[in-house]
Amino acid sequence: MLQLTTEPDAVLLPVKVVPGASRTRYLGELDGRAKLAVAAPPEKGKANKAVVTYLAEMLGVRKRDVAVVTGLTSSQKVIRIEGVDSDAVVSALHDAGRSA
Repeated sequence: MLQLTTEPDAVLLPVKVVPGASRTRYLGELDGRAKLAVAAPPEKGKANKAVVTYLAEMLGVRKRDVAVVTGLTSSQKVIRIEGVDSDAVVSALHDAGRSA
């Protein structure tokens, strides 16, 4: 089960990022984290930008509402998402997992 944390105006989503994949997609859960494959390489913040863009599009929020708050240079990150609740995040990830 995802280890989401909620704040009054945001959700903190722990993720495990696999950069350099053939395409960007949600791969399921791993140790309480959402596992995301991204097509971008792990250099100069490209993978982080790909994660932000993917999650923003998936959740229907602006890119500026999604930010990497921990793990900028690590594969394990925490993403802060404003403007959604934890149910919306879980639902969107579930839907993405079914369409993958």
